[in-house]
Amino acid sequence: MSGTAVSTPARSAPQAAPGSGFRVRPGHSAWARRRDRRGLAFVSPFGVAFTLFMIVPLAYAIYDSLFTSRIIGGTTFSGFSNYTQILTSGMFWSGVVRVIIFGAIQIPVMLIIAFFFATAFDLGVAKYGRSFRTIFFIPFAVPVVVAALMWGFLFEPVYGPFSHLANLFGFPGVDFLSSGLMLPSIIVIAIWEWTGYNSLILYTALRSVPRDVVEAAILDDTPLWKIIVKVKLPMVRPAIVMLIFLNTIGALQLFVEPLILNNYSAGVVTLNWTPVLYIFNTSINSAQYNLGAAMAVVLGLVIVAISVTSLLFRRDRGEIS
Repeated sequence: MSGTAVSTPARSAPQAAPGSGFRVRPGHSAWARRRDRRGLAFVSPFGVAFTLFMIVPLAYAIYDSLFTSRIIGGTTFSGFSNYTQILTSGMFWSGVVRVIIFGAIQIPVMLIIAFFFATAFDLGVAKYGRSFRTIFFIPFAVPVVVAALMWGFLFEPVYGPFSHLANLFGFPGVDFLSSGLMLPSIIVIAIWEWTGYNSLILYTALRSVPRDVVEAAILDDTPLWKIIVKVKLPMVRPAIVMLIFLNTIGALQLFVEPLILNNYSAGVVTLNWTPVLYIFNTSINSAQYNLGAAMAVVLGLVIVAISVTSLLFRRDRGEIS
């Protein structure tokens, strides 16, 4: 009837039947609580391993960096003096600048090559694409030490095949492991090692591009290069941004390749050639463990800053929630 307000009784929580022996508790049910406990049991092994092999060493490094050990006087608390020495040390920051130059050249070139082959595999242009994808991924499966030894033989100035090829093409006496060519040689090695991995990530991202979008572009007689640049590339930009940050962190940790290649051309790679190499030489060869720990903490903070910047950047762009 018009003018008459009809009131609907508010819903109340379900009540257990009298004498049933059950009582409904607010919040999560017993099944939900058991499920939460099971989830905690599944992640606890990772939590234990993460604590033992990440949190504990990091905490010990921070603790150790606050002391100074001397032959005469023993170990004394020095506060932030080790950090002051690092922040004002030109040797440490020269290694940082070198790996920044390394990453600024290696990462763009590698991603361009990886995107080219990932696009070729995605479009089906490359014949026997599955076999080629496997071949491209093999260098990533090769241990870094083995790869550095192999490339060291290829770059060897006397017996290396690349030096003989340079002689054949009219460039006699080229030493790929000299002070001027050591960094470009390591860039070539890193590109060989990581292009397959990045290509696989980009190929997976390309496969997630909706087919109907590509088909609509084909029906509009869009050239192939425009489909790649205007359609596919913007849709895989989040994966490219992620790879840029991941490879930047990897570049800051450059260590094995210069250490191994220095055996083929001794004296070219200095003690502070990269930050990690400087940390290794300071801690192991010079036995300055406290100073090495402080360097490791500073480098770790730089990597954390890059990681946080990556997360914030991707969150602002709506790539992650």
